Amino acid sequence: MEKRERLEHRALGKGGLTVSAVGLGCMSLSGVYGAAEDAASEDLIRHAIDSGVDHLDSSDMYGWGHNEHLLGRAIKGRRERIVLATKFGQIRRESGPNGVNGRPEYVKEACEASLRRLGEQVIDLYYQHRVDPGVPIEETVGAMARLVEAGKVRFLGLSEARPETIRRAHKVHPIAAVQTEYSLLYRAEAEETRETTRAIGTGFVAYSPLGRGFLTGAIREFSDIDGRRAAHPRFQAENFAHNRALVAKIEEIARQKGCTPSQLTLAWLLAQGPDVVAIPGTRFKHRLDENVGALVVRLTPEEVERIAAVAPRGATAGTRYPAAGMRGVYI
Repeated sequence: MEKRERLEHRALGKGGLTVSAVGLGCMSLSGVYGAAEDAASEDLIRHAIDSGVDHLDSSDMYGWGHNEHLLGRAIKGRRERIVLATKFGQIRRESGPNGVNGRPEYVKEACEASLRRLGEQVIDLYYQHRVDPGVPIEETVGAMARLVEAGKVRFLGLSEARPETIRRAHKVHPIAAVQTEYSLLYRAEAEETRETTRAIGTGFVAYSPLGRGFLTGAIREFSDIDGRRAAHPRFQAENFAHNRALVAKIEEIARQKGCTPSQLTLAWLLAQGPDVVAIPGTRFKHRLDENVGALVVRLTPEEVERIAAVAPRGATAGTRYPAAGMRGVYI
């Protein structure tokens, strides 16, 4: 892949924040999809920055602080070249699914802890990772707005928030970006959300744009599934063959187009509108280069429609998360 000093950039919100259209989701660097060596992960992040990727997305729950420590080390000497995004709001429980905490006092506490781990003075884009149904969104975002006033955060975001929640939050303080899972496999909630984000001028950040690896074409057999993927309904035995058949159709179009399935999938996503950016995750330099290569794949309107038609909205078998996880999203 040809390296360029400046990749395609897109605006997140109306406040002047722009990011590379393809960013890097850092979750997999904390052992979620297999062992990751810290030195190699730091090298990957620096490679991403040197390749023009400036949108780096973390969270305090990725490795419960590990990811932010890692990212903080990797960006030393390159801070002015990146948009640093991280999240708060999920809390660890000894057993069962993660809890959530959107209380105003916790917002400040979580931000200060993230800044310490990152070794930075300011976070560019700070998200509420999961909406706390027990705390009015106005109170949580009000506390986040005070972080902006204090100079600790530049822009605010929400993750997995329903359209009405986004509108309420936006009345308290401008929301620059909203994250929701968005790919050819799962797009119903994302497309509903985008009706609101487009209307209010908020950017849309697509996480898991490659379907947690399914859309890369690398997962071909049921035996290829390991780690956290095994818990996700899309990969389970009763759903795997159906979903693999959908991916095979995408692979065939990619072959005809002369690109990889990942590149076709990301190009399709970015073709949905200038408000959309993607943050695919990876542990490997060659995969990052492949993902950035999606920016040179051009699709005609007819190709965009054809790609969508082979994996229609709602055609994927299995929910986005296991049952416990589904209760915490789109709130």
